[in-house]
Amino acid sequence: MNEIEQFILQQPVDRQERLFALAKLGRSLPNVTECISYNMPCFKLNQKPIFYFAPCKKHIGFYPTPNVITKFQEELSEYKTSKGAVQLPESRELPIALIEKMIAYRVEMIQGEH
Repeated sequence: MNEIEQFILQQPVDRQERLFALAKLGRSLPNVTECISYNMPCFKLNQKPIFYFAPCKKHIGFYPTPNVITKFQEELSEYKTSKGAVQLPESRELPIALIEKMIAYRVEMIQGEH
């Protein structure tokens, strides 16, 4: 069991499925490393963060970096956002397709920096 799995298994049982779903998205990417950073699960490419996530009281915080939030601002209009975060409410299904698009955009950004 790795750090992220340990982190998720320490969360309330009713929240673990959603957290494992986000971890699965990160693990599906090639050449990705995973770690705990800022006390949150994090997936990186070329030592740069793709995204972080963490359970909060009534939502999951998804942190794909500020440029991604700006790029997808219109599609995120239904969600509470801040400079680098999206609040994914517990009361709604995870928007997997949108999260995948944001992750893909972030990966493209990182790959373009080389």
